[in-house]
Amino acid sequence: MKSLCFNPRTPSFSISRQSMSAPSSSLFGTPRRRSMIETTIDAAAAIIMKWDAEASAYAGVTSLFYESKSEAMQFIKSVNQLQEIMHLLVSHQDSDPEKLTQAQRLMQTAMKRLQKEFYQILSMNRADLDPESVSTRSSRTTSTSDYDDDGSPDDEIRTVGDSISDGEDVHSMAISDLKLIADCMIASGYAKECIQIYKSIRKSIIDEGIYKLGIEKLSSSQVNKMEWEILDLKIKNWLQAEKISMRTLFSGERILCDHVFASSDSIRESCFAEISKGATFLFEFPELVAKTKKSPAEKIFRVLDMYTAISDDWQEIETIFASQSTSAVRLQALNSLVRLSESVLSLLTDFESTIQNNSSKAVIPGGGLHRLTIYSMNYLILLADYGNILTDIISDWPPQARTSLPEPFFDSPDSDDSPAPAISVRIAWLILVLLCKLDGKSKYYKDVSLSYLFLADNIQHVLAGVRTSNLLYILGEEWIAKHEAKVRQFAASYERLAWGKVFDSLPENPTAPMTCGEARECFRKFNISFEDAYLKQSSSVVPDPKLRNEIKVSIGKKLVAVYREFYDTHKSTVGDESSASSFVRFSPEVVGNYVSELFSVTVNSESSSTSSSTSSCHRRCMRSPVRV
Repeated sequence: MKSLCFNPRTPSFSISRQSMSAPSSSLFGTPRRRSMIETTIDAAAAIIMKWDAEASAYAGVTSLFYESKSEAMQFIKSVNQLQEIMHLLVSHQDSDPEKLTQAQRLMQTAMKRLQKEFYQILSMNRADLDPESVSTRSSRTTSTSDYDDDGSPDDEIRTVGDSISDGEDVHSMAISDLKLIADCMIASGYAKECIQIYKSIRKSIIDEGIYKLGIEKLSSSQVNKMEWEILDLKIKNWLQAEKISMRTLFSGERILCDHVFASSDSIRESCFAEISKGATFLFEFPELVAKTKKSPAEKIFRVLDMYTAISDDWQEIETIFASQSTSAVRLQALNSLVRLSESVLSLLTDFESTIQNNSSKAVIPGGGLHRLTIYSMNYLILLADYGNILTDIISDWPPQARTSLPEPFFDSPDSDDSPAPAISVRIAWLILVLLCKLDGKSKYYKDVSLSYLFLADNIQHVLAGVRTSNLLYILGEEWIAKHEAKVRQFAASYERLAWGKVFDSLPENPTAPMTCGEARECFRKFNISFEDAYLKQSSSVVPDPKLRNEIKVSIGKKLVAVYREFYDTHKSTVGDESSASSFVRFSPEVVGNYVSELFSVTVNSESSSTSSSTSSCHRRCMRSPVRV
């Protein structure tokens, strides 16, 4: 009877605990005290029976809380006073059993009414109490829904009344009413009935939201059997569902649960744990994706997207699912983060292996860009967009072991004694692996000059990608400066090997005096070497416009300017005009035009002048395997 009829935390009302805690002889032996008890029971009976749905047709079709707010407040006050009377009657042996029986029946009737009201408020306000509305309006409900445990019911009722008179909206009134009813039912020993109503309605709302968001329980085998295109769509849907779930669905329900059951931590947590079970399914999916055996190149970006989503919302996850009863959700989210990070590291290792295992011996005609370069840079440019997340993931990754990479001209990224961020070292290492692989492929050119042009082209493409992406902030200006020097070095080697004979065919001092024979021989050597060099280099490719212009300007300064001086000085030396035409085949203007037309060949399918700077293009390139 004690556990059913009262709760020791129930606050006192107009009948104070001090006045009713006297010994039984003084309490029940005094007519005035007996009259006080009878008056309290009678007053409670009047309002409780008025709203007995079984005794009144009007009460059966009308809502107490919507019909008369002040009367609803009085109803709650009377129930709490009745509960105090029952407490006193049970605790004194000489109490009147009939009064106790009457009070108990009134309490049962009152609880039926409050159950009905609780159900009606929850049902009729589904729209106003949906998780999104609750999460966005929570700041307004706090002042009207949260009460001090030490505050008196009169203060609570006055607070609610003031808030209503100030124009409190339907949303806030509904939460306030639910809290008053829940507090009353819990204090009166009817917590179970209150909880059952709340769970049945709110769980249906949350389950419906989970269904609409496409959150479902999937097995590992189901995920593994999905084609990547289907799995990719599910990942995109999950990213949206996770955001909405954490911003509105579960956060809104957490707020509502905290407000309604503020008087009991255990009830609040058990209710929310039961209602939010679907959150476990939400955070299981990333782990399943991380474990899939399918590993297309673009998978790493989806894995990083999911890692980012959970990481960004981690504070909300810990706040919403803070209790022991919801710890499974936190643990599942944490486990997914661990699995996703492991997947990222594994996929990065696969990417490095893809570069190192590329065994194609085909050469790109005229130099140009290798597809491996385009593929790798698209991949790394997209990775750089996840710099902050990668920093978290890579920071605990062991340093890269030194290998026997062929690096005759590249400095190791970790050769510097100064410490560097882990992500900088890792990205620099991956580019080093790429450049060393390209160095090996350059050996397949029979024309050594083209091997240097090939290296210059591809390193320039790497640099262009770094300058125009977040790789710039990861690798830094010093890294760029070192590799710009390499490009200049390879471009100079190309000029020396491709055009060296042409440069050497001209005298060191083009204006020095010459005999007719010497002049004729010099023009003859120039004609032969220039024709031969131009024939070989006319199909050379320099996709980058900046590098293309720099090489042409450099060749022009060393060739056209010197040839012009020689031509102007010695054209007349070879003989008259008819004789000169046999030896002087190129004017300086013609030589200049030929040089300006260098490297303008249309790039074939195996190379590209530039790669798109858009993420969509980079992602499309990821789908193209490297088979060059």
